[in-house]
Amino acid sequence: MAPDRCGPDVADGPIAYRYRRMPHVESGMIVGLFGGSFNPPHQGHALVAEIALRRLGLDQLWWIVTPGNPLKSHSNLAPLAERLEKCEAIASDPRIKVTAFELTLGTSYTARTLDSIKARNPDARFVWIMGADNLAGFHRWQRWRHIATTFPIAVIDRPGSTLSYLSSKMARTFDYARIDEDDAGVLWMKKAPAWTFIHGPRSTLSSTALREAAGK
Repeated sequence: MAPDRCGPDVADGPIAYRYRRMPHVESGMIVGLFGGSFNPPHQGHALVAEIALRRLGLDQLWWIVTPGNPLKSHSNLAPLAERLEKCEAIASDPRIKVTAFELTLGTSYTARTLDSIKARNPDARFVWIMGADNLAGFHRWQRWRHIATTFPIAVIDRPGSTLSYLSSKMARTFDYARIDEDDAGVLWMKKAPAWTFIHGPRSTLSSTALREAAGK
């Protein structure tokens, strides 16, 4: 996933209304938030979503496709409509809601997006979900400490050194707030900051490698 999310001033093509609106959520629902540029989405992303649904006891998972990434060049970024369509194609669970509602909110960064979600859905419970490969650079996200204290966070294992992920600045700063992964199913009940590291099947696929292969 992207280190943080920031899109251009306008969408790169017509985006259907169902993607522009924030998904509907009922009072008391437990919702996972899985965001990134997904350029392109692949089965590794789908695996993270599946693990989160299973281990966190979610009623919904919002697969939030952002217009762009402020820490990366947009020169090789596929159109948003194309990325949304590809995410839909691999999101097999009906609890997954592929969305690009940030276009309507006008938010640019994760911290602002989470604040908007929290304000609009005070009676639902949310968990932020990210792949472990994002831990190393999480402290470079805008207002990263605020993100960590807005919603509980579930970090899903990805290929690489688990030890290096867990020695990241975020993991060290909030070490006191980490809960055992055996308790991941009640993470949503915890007051942020609270996070857990979830092990499970890992896919070696990466968006960068897929883009490079497609460019050959």
